Amino acid sequence: MPGVFITFEGGEGSGKTTIAALIKEALDKEGYQVTLTREPGGVEIAEKIRDIIHDVKYTNMDRKTEALLYAASRRQHLVEKVIPALERNEIVICDRFVDSSMVYQGIARGIGIKEVYEMNLFATENILPKRTIFFDIKPEEGLKRVYANKDREINRLDLETIEFHQKVYDGYLSICDEFKDRIVKIDASLDIDGVFQQVLEKIREVL
Repeated sequence: MPGVFITFEGGEGSGKTTIAALIKEALDKEGYQVTLTREPGGVEIAEKIRDIIHDVKYTNMDRKTEALLYAASRRQHLVEKVIPALERNEIVICDRFVDSSMVYQGIARGIGIKEVYEMNLFATENILPKRTIFFDIKPEEGLKRVYANKDREINRLDLETIEFHQKVYDGYLSICDEFKDRIVKIDASLDIDGVFQQVLEKIREVL
């Protein structure tokens, strides 16, 4: 496909969503056609699945059910929104993708990174981003941001223990090493402009 697929990854409160909007604005001004989207969600069916996954009422959700719901949401989002945008030669910036499932469900939930990866390759028909940017910030700092931001929804994952979030962080560091040809790290502990400049530089490398 002629477009450029870029994904943002990181733990809770890493600032991905804020920076994604700023990057889209900057690239739009330069004349690029940019689709900004998110997972889980991005299209109506996937957003309905997101509501279930994030609902704080469902703390008893089975870990494999959770992984399958993410994969189902991802599939619908991909075929309905991401692939058409790439076929139109657009830049697609997606807040989370397959790497989130490998880390959250594969590693932190203990399902197995290989099992989750293969499940998602089936869902995506082997489509992976050209570049993935990992927003590197310690989980304690990220969670401080979450609870300091009164406008941000508190979802089911935010309520997990610090040990869970540490597993997520360690998992991201692990896949950064495993997929270093695709994933690049940026220091997400800096102020907004500092993070924005790092991300923009990494994106320019693949445009």
